[in-house]
Amino acid sequence: MRTLNLKEHIKLIVNAKHWDPFMVLGMHPLEENGRKMIVVRAFLPHAAKASVIDTNTKKIFEMTLIHKAGFFEVICTDRKNIFKYILRVTTHEGKEYEFYDPYCFLPVLGDFDLHLIGEGTHLNSYEKLGAHIIKHNGIKGTHFAVWAPNAKRVSVIGNFNNWDGRRHQMRVLGSSGIWEIFIPGLGEGEIYKFEILAKNGKDVFIKSDPYAFYSELRPKSASIVWNINKYQWNDNEWMNKRKEINLLESPVSIYEVHLGSWMRVPEDGNRYLSYREYSEKLVNYVKDMGYTHIELLPVTEHPFDGSWGYQTIGYYAVTSRFGTPEEFMNFVDICHQNNIGVILDWAPGHFPTDGHGLGFFDGTCLYEHEDPRLGYHPDWGTKIFNYGRKEVKNFLISNALFWFDKYHIDGLRVDAVASMLYLDYSRKEGEWIPNKFGGRENLDAIDFIQDFNKISHGKFQGILTIAEESTAWPGVSKPVYLGGLGFSMKWNMGWMHDMLEYFSKDPIYRKYHHNNLTFSLLYAFSENFVLVFSHDEVVHGKCSMLNKMPGDMWQKFANVRALYGFMFTHPGKKLMFMGNEIGQWDEWNHDKSLDWHLLGFTPHKCLQKYIMDLNLIYKSEPSLYELDYSYKGFEWIDFRDADSSIISFIRKAKDPENHLVIVCNFTPVPRNNYRFGVPSLCFYKEILNSDSQIYWGSNMGNSGGVFSENLPWHKQPCSINITLPPLSVTIFKPMK
Repeated sequence: MRTLNLKEHIKLIVNAKHWDPFMVLGMHPLEENGRKMIVVRAFLPHAAKASVIDTNTKKIFEMTLIHKAGFFEVICTDRKNIFKYILRVTTHEGKEYEFYDPYCFLPVLGDFDLHLIGEGTHLNSYEKLGAHIIKHNGIKGTHFAVWAPNAKRVSVIGNFNNWDGRRHQMRVLGSSGIWEIFIPGLGEGEIYKFEILAKNGKDVFIKSDPYAFYSELRPKSASIVWNINKYQWNDNEWMNKRKEINLLESPVSIYEVHLGSWMRVPEDGNRYLSYREYSEKLVNYVKDMGYTHIELLPVTEHPFDGSWGYQTIGYYAVTSRFGTPEEFMNFVDICHQNNIGVILDWAPGHFPTDGHGLGFFDGTCLYEHEDPRLGYHPDWGTKIFNYGRKEVKNFLISNALFWFDKYHIDGLRVDAVASMLYLDYSRKEGEWIPNKFGGRENLDAIDFIQDFNKISHGKFQGILTIAEESTAWPGVSKPVYLGGLGFSMKWNMGWMHDMLEYFSKDPIYRKYHHNNLTFSLLYAFSENFVLVFSHDEVVHGKCSMLNKMPGDMWQKFANVRALYGFMFTHPGKKLMFMGNEIGQWDEWNHDKSLDWHLLGFTPHKCLQKYIMDLNLIYKSEPSLYELDYSYKGFEWIDFRDADSSIISFIRKAKDPENHLVIVCNFTPVPRNNYRFGVPSLCFYKEILNSDSQIYWGSNMGNSGGVFSENLPWHKQPCSINITLPPLSVTIFKPMK
């Protein structure tokens, strides 16, 4: 490639097509006829006049306009060495101002950073890419860096330069594909985007910053310069304790929340609550209800409310719908101070096609696969990440670590894992490309998921990673070194499907579907399961949980109490979507608040009380959580009474003497003198009866408990004879 002369360089800069304007602009040594001098050049298309001011001596060097587009130059003949300077500009409107020249600063990113980014191993790339408020050579400003390896030119644009892509053209750092510039004087709150000229020299793309920490509220889409390191955390006790707790052997009861619709303020235009309001209202509610964790539908920035956050644009930006990054940090902090963990839904499986997003980022398919058979998601009309590209994989893994690091998040629930694992997911024959072995498994996605889990757990002890994986893929929650995907836990979608199908049946027919109750115990310990009744089950015509139940109003409430009682006594951690606990009649609507007024009616208030008591018992009884993932923690008493739709079983703690006996009657027929076997000869206290009057039941029961008899039954050494209430779950605890 031939060396360009100055005139050609100037032409490229003036036309905003230069790959490294720093080669020409700024201050440079100059030698003519053996004489050393200093030259300063500046492209100032808004300027009528310009001058250079030596900040040490205050000497002023008037610049000459050498190109009518606004290219200025001055040769300082009396200077041999580089000196510190500022530019003074007079605009065509007569306004005068001074500023440090962005083109007088050396690169911020070093060779080691560039090497790690290129290698795909820069685990905290969010500390280097994006917009960062720093001091560079003693001058405060904002450093911008973006990966766009196929661009011909990249500029930072914003209000500070009238969105003129000629003003702050960036330089590319070698072959790294990283473009950067330090703009002195820019601080927090400045809005910006990247203007990217494609390699063809014609197409221009205006993109939000993939690493932006904050963004404008939709429908606006600019990124916002923000310092996310200024919040003072007060959760040291929680963070230290988190490292010591084995959550697989601890109670985990998750309240799943969509922040936009948990509660609104109808008297104020039906507005959202803010992060600060959630720090009080939601945290207090979850604490009172007894949940151990809050799981939030994605809080990353997204353009369309109806996507619920799952079509993410700003992977590093907490959504501005509810407040600032610090306000969300405060929410997490307050949760931790109240012994509540925070789990975020994370969507690394796909991203939307909005023009300001990641799609076709630098004029090429940079983050996504170019071939639509690999890069387009037919169900959601979105792009699929190219997991085989090391820089893309690094972007996503760094993003996961970012939430653990900067926001003290306790877990990530990874959305739509199955769509990542299978190349033929939701595709017909001929619409997908087999892997190199001819199979349907996405080998690059598997590698990404395994590395995400290995690295996350390696760097942040005590965090959770949870997979929403709807197939029978083996080893989802097994360690990577054993060939698994490495997740902490997996949603049990099969159990959820079987239970909802069973409970939707009229009780008279349930005996024909008894296997729905028992089948899950054949595989319950093959994965670290979370039992879920999630948001997906109460939308799109599926009905609310209460309205799925058959029968009259009393039976609907009795059925849903029985379902929840079985959930809390079945092996596995627990997740309930908001509104399930108060008996919503309507399906979930992301555009309006939950129907909190229902708590003014006794059945709904009693259901809420029931969930509160279930959480209390669950957390206080080790037999319900210590051996969730071992067959040693569960024993059937009787699962054969299909005609009566009755099952009974034992849950055990690590101490086998510590156990609970659970009996479930899933018909509206009370059963008197119902005998079943128990392990111990003692008084069995009835610690929960879903049919109790306090839960709006018929108040049938056993007067607080019953003594077991020395009469073997169901292969147990003893037995108890009880009254079994209709549509109920009853829990008995031995009092030795």
